[in-house]
Amino acid sequence: MNLEKVVFSFFMILALTLNFGFFYGEVTDPDHHNVYELFAVLVVNLIATVLKFGDRSQMGAMLLATSLVAMVQLISAALVWTFAVHVNATGLTPSAVATIVSLSGGAVLANIISVILLMIEAAMLRH
Repeated sequence: MNLEKVVFSFFMILALTLNFGFFYGEVTDPDHHNVYELFAVLVVNLIATVLKFGDRSQMGAMLLATSLVAMVQLISAALVWTFAVHVNATGLTPSAVATIVSLSGGAVLANIISVILLMIEAAMLRH
């Protein structure tokens, strides 16, 4: 068993499951979407992205691209949250929460593609 592949797969799957946990719930209800969970999703996605930098294969490039897309979506969601709460001072309106959740949904889709690519890569390995 390759420990590097286990750690890599762990963070990719954890990124997907945490992101889905944040995404799931009533789209406009801030009680269903915790800021600390969004922070955890950002951190785990960042770790998963950094772990992808060493791979020089075509599959590695696609995995890195999906991670970068997820990071852009999640950073955008965090910026909307920060702007709504601290800059605009209107708080988490249903519109702001819907935007945050929609951006997180884009990251969920990118994470799903990453996990599918990981499964394809694992299926292609020959011993």
